[in-house]
Amino acid sequence: MARTGTHGGRRLGAAMVAALGLLAPQALAEEPRVACTATLSGRRVLVRPEAFAFLSEELDRLVRLGMAGKVEVELSLWKRRTLWFNTRLDGARLTQVIGFGREGYLLDGRLLPQGPAALELDRVAWTLESRPDAGDRFVVQVEVRLNVVTAASLGRMASWLRWKDEEAEAGRSSLTGTLLRSVAEDLTRRASGRCDVAPPT
Repeated sequence: MARTGTHGGRRLGAAMVAALGLLAPQALAEEPRVACTATLSGRRVLVRPEAFAFLSEELDRLVRLGMAGKVEVELSLWKRRTLWFNTRLDGARLTQVIGFGREGYLLDGRLLPQGPAALELDRVAWTLESRPDAGDRFVVQVEVRLNVVTAASLGRMASWLRWKDEEAEAGRSSLTGTLLRSVAEDLTRRASGRCDVAPPT
């Protein structure tokens, strides 16, 4: 029993060291950022969001090893109101996948010839209920989240962490689940930004 606990402790320790190794490069990585361009034509608002520096060195390595990155984008259209809270008019949620193939980086199967440093995300269009007045002003809020390693995938990667004792297994499951969720959260990159909607020229 003592030997089993020792080996189990060593395996858990090794997993924690590996997890910390995954997190170490994040501190040196460039901070991700988001930008967008929005235009108004009649009642139609067209938004072109972009994400920059979302693949850190470690996440880039994981994508090159064959893991897919899930890019979640949330956009909101707001109408500015003077001396009052802005009014939310519409919203949209998108999910895109970034991967690596023979030809290079792919975003939803589309080749990224310049690499993943700047991601041109899917465009979003909204139609306003009525034609805006000349003085109306609108703004778009963009939030982007990239997750290459999820708690579930880390769990599969760490499946070799098995303790035979049932009580130890129960304790390990709780500790490992918390650890994996923490690591997955730290391997998530996110940023938000906003842009004013340009009026018709």
